[in-house]
This record gives sequence, C-alpha cells and structure tokens, in this order.
Amino acid sequence: MDVKQLRTVLKGKNRDLAVVDGIDFRIGKNEVVALVGESGCGKSMTSLSIMGLLPRIGTVDQGEVRFQGRNLLELNKKEMSKVRGHHLAMIFQEPMTSLNPVLTIGRQLTEGIRRHLKLGQKEAEDRADLWLKRVGFPEPARIRKEYAHRLSGGMRQRVMLAMAMACEPRLLIADEPTTALDVTIQAQVLDLMRKLQAESDMSMLFITHDLGVVAEMANRVIVMYAGQIVEQCDVRTLFTAPLHPYTVGLLQSTPKLRGSAGPLVPIPGTVPPAGRYSSGCRFADRCRMAAPECRAAMPELREVERNHFVRCTLI
Repeated sequence: MDVKQLRTVLKGKNRDLAVVDGIDFRIGKNEVVALVGESGCGKSMTSLSIMGLLPRIGTVDQGEVRFQGRNLLELNKKEMSKVRGHHLAMIFQEPMTSLNPVLTIGRQLTEGIRRHLKLGQKEAEDRADLWLKRVGFPEPARIRKEYAHRLSGGMRQRVMLAMAMACEPRLLIADEPTTALDVTIQAQVLDLMRKLQAESDMSMLFITHDLGVVAEMANRVIVMYAGQIVEQCDVRTLFTAPLHPYTVGLLQSTPKLRGSAGPLVPIPGTVPPAGRYSSGCRFADRCRMAAPECRAAMPELREVERNHFVRCTLI
C-alpha cells in the first residue's frame, strides 16, 4: 500500500478541521509497520480514511491510497465493499462495540466468508471453525453458538482476529487491538497475531501508543503528532537513535524494566486540538529544545539518514 499526501478533514460549523494533514507512507509485502503517537494525533483517523469508514462529518479531500494498484479513494461503495473484509481487513480497539450483540458469533463470522468467498453455509461454517481453532478455541462449534457478551475480552478479540483473517487478507490494519486487555491476554493476542502474520505472508499496519508493543511487532515505525508524520525509520533506529524531540519524549516517558530505572520525564502539555495548530512546528509549544525559528515556519519531513525521515528545524 502506498499512501500519498492523505488529508482528512472533519466538517465544523465555521470551517473544516484537518485531522490528518498530508501524510505519506508505504507498507511493503510481508511488512509490519507501526503507527504510534498520543491519543488525538490522528492515528485512528488515518486507518478509518484508508478503510473508507469515516464518520459522516469526515471526508478525505486530498491524496491517494493505492492498494494492489488501485486508488481506494476512487472506488464507489460497492467496489470498496468487495475490497474491505477480503483483501483489506481491520481489527478495532474494543471488540465489544465491533461485534453485534444480538447475532451469534457464527452468524457474524460466516457472513463475510459467504459474501467474499462465495461459499455455501456448511463450507462457510467449516472455514469459520478452522479459523476459530487457529486463534486458540478448542471447541469452535460451541463458540459459534455464543453471543459476544458471554465471551471475555480476550476471547472477543480473538474472534475479531478470526473474522479479519478468515478471507486471508493481504493487509491487516490493527487499531490498538490490545488496549482493553490485561497484560497476560495482551501477550497472548500479540503472539497469535505475530504467528498468523508470519504464516500468511500478510502485511500489517499496527496502530498503538505502546512502545513495548512496537518493539515486539514492527519492522518500521511511523511517529505521528497533530495529524502529521514527524519521524519515520526502522524499529531498531527508533529505540537506539531517535531524532525528533517528540519521539525522544515518548521514549523518556515510557517505564523501563531493565537497566537503571531513573525518573520518568513526561512531555509537558497535551496534543493541540485540530484547528488550533501554530503556524510553525506543531510540537514547538511542548518542546524543550524549541527555538524562535521553530515557530516561524512549518518544517518539512526530510530524509536525514538513509530511510530515516524527520520533521524538525533543528536537525
């Protein structure tokens, strides 16, 4: 997938508010790319823009999302529905709000299988059972008869993973899929996703604010702030040689279990809401290194080392 100059706006009373502002990135074959940043940075809006699932007040007014040679933004609803759930799938943050509470798990699992793969009911149920087994359910036929409220959070998220993987997509978008889970279940879900990704040669866009998850899952990392990409590099470089002050701040505010456990250094302030960005660097008001030139003009995202891109005037 190639995302080029993607800009997403929300319709306001007096003006449009850009929540994703001209971002570019690429996801290669069999690659896991992590999209990280604080809440309100535009991570989820990026994924919803790609999937064509924006709320009614949201629209993509600029850019391209090229997937397998086609620009998804040019597809109509019928064409997009053939891509979504088949070649391109998504797991959401809270499975309880993603699963229909009045339909059985089996009904929801087989619906996409029958629609995209053109299988009969019995074949669809067999395929659903296969994927329920692959995500760790020893009795898939029993799980198919259950409703979402009768399953734990970890079980519901595994059902969502089976639903997303059942049609064997080429790209899976996971929007903070382990945030609502306790650490033990989170580790199990991450191990499962890593295993399925390796077995299927599938690419993945993994959205999270947890840098520990990034270290486990990703090949490359994209750091977002206030609707823009501020740093992009491979995962090893992010942890050993981060350059943007925001990335450094995220790492310094993350608890460490090994080595000398010094005091955490929080990033002062909060992410500015859309429409209230300064004319220069959007991180300048929270940056300890900010200089007058940082507020004078918006810095460009530029390659400072091979495959290491940074948006900062001081670097």
